[in-house]
Amino acid sequence: MSVPPLPTTGPGVTHGSGGEVARPARRDTRLDPYVDRYAARTHGMTASAIRALFSVANRPEVVSLAGGMPNIADLPLDVVGSTLADLVAQQGMRAMQYGSGQGEPMIREAICEVMRLEGVQAHPDDVTVTVGSQQALDLVTRIFCDPGDVVLCEAPSYVGALGVFRAFQCDVAHVAMDEQGLDPQALREAVTALRAAGRTVKFLYTIPNFHNPAGVTQSLERRTEILRVAEEADLLVVEDNPYGLLGFEGEPTPAIRSLDQDRVVYLGSFSKTFAPGFRVGWVLAPHAVREKLVLAQESATLCPPVFSQFAIAAYLANHDWRGQIKVFREMYRERRDALLAGLADHMPAGMSWTVPTGGFFVWATLPPGLDSHAMLPRAVTARVAYVPGTAFYADGFGSRYMRLSYCFPTPERLVEGTRRLGEVLQHEADMLATFGPALEGGSDRSLRPYEAPGANQA
Repeated sequence: MSVPPLPTTGPGVTHGSGGEVARPARRDTRLDPYVDRYAARTHGMTASAIRALFSVANRPEVVSLAGGMPNIADLPLDVVGSTLADLVAQQGMRAMQYGSGQGEPMIREAICEVMRLEGVQAHPDDVTVTVGSQQALDLVTRIFCDPGDVVLCEAPSYVGALGVFRAFQCDVAHVAMDEQGLDPQALREAVTALRAAGRTVKFLYTIPNFHNPAGVTQSLERRTEILRVAEEADLLVVEDNPYGLLGFEGEPTPAIRSLDQDRVVYLGSFSKTFAPGFRVGWVLAPHAVREKLVLAQESATLCPPVFSQFAIAAYLANHDWRGQIKVFREMYRERRDALLAGLADHMPAGMSWTVPTGGFFVWATLPPGLDSHAMLPRAVTARVAYVPGTAFYADGFGSRYMRLSYCFPTPERLVEGTRRLGEVLQHEADMLATFGPALEGGSDRSLRPYEAPGANQA
């Protein structure tokens, strides 16, 4: 298996005097009077497909299977409220001041306790607190990547990560997945091919647990194989793990970081296991990398929000947070089961989907000839929303796929959403059977040179 080559010809792609690929020419609108003043890196900034859906998907009449918004209805808000009141009354002078660029010691100690649940042994000195794990990824990319460097990502991959890599003018090379996640042999071949072509590969970005968007999880054996390839290739691994404690079956799988402390940079977050509004994430990195992360953090924000750090540290110290995570797991399991039941009852023939064992997402494969991107306006008209698969690829593929989120709607709404979606898909399939594809042979965007993540055939 191999990764498709990165583009070297085509509109907007030019070559330098030495034959190297230069950055695409700018194509901004002249209606913007500042177009000639922007930095080259802004060329890669585009709106997230998920954010673009929010204004429509959040309307009450629409069943949104789109955004991965955690459901905090089962969070004990009375406990959180009293904790915050006590924090202001007793430690307000500290909690509302500037703080350390690395993060406050008490939250870094608590983070180490949280990571121990997945086998990670860490020292608080090697943890850098960030404004959510999204900023963690931004800082890691900032300190490692130059324009034109290559980042390896699963196919598909998290849309927010693709936006970060694009903003820093990196090229993304997708690597195939199967039912156990990233394919180690495909990874080996991708690194070999890219380096043979003279490309600089900076790191592998992977989501091993309950993948966003694919919903699959790397087995322990698969994680070991990926690390073996990384060692052979002298490749840094960036492990993004926001969902690792939200599994529905048994104990958490040991994190990749627990298997290798020197080659893995670990990203974590409290957004899924507590609440996203506090915006507290972290990076666990080798000591030398941590020094660079702190400098990057200080240049970006001076320090991460101190009040949020105190608030979460107080919550962890005074509440049964492990028990609360179990409550979240059961709640999300019920929602997953509702979505899967609705898909089984309402999807047309030829539809398939992954069956996640945790996390927030199902990755669905449409019947041949259907295009999730083109179909989205008709789905919204039918009062159901999803995210087209094209949002999760950097190379234009994915139109035959869609991400369905079960984390926020009630089970009843999820079943209703699948009913509405099934009607839209059946109508599209009937139109295709009657009139044929819009383009002879179908759209090239629906084809992709990747293996599909494991799927349950409807």
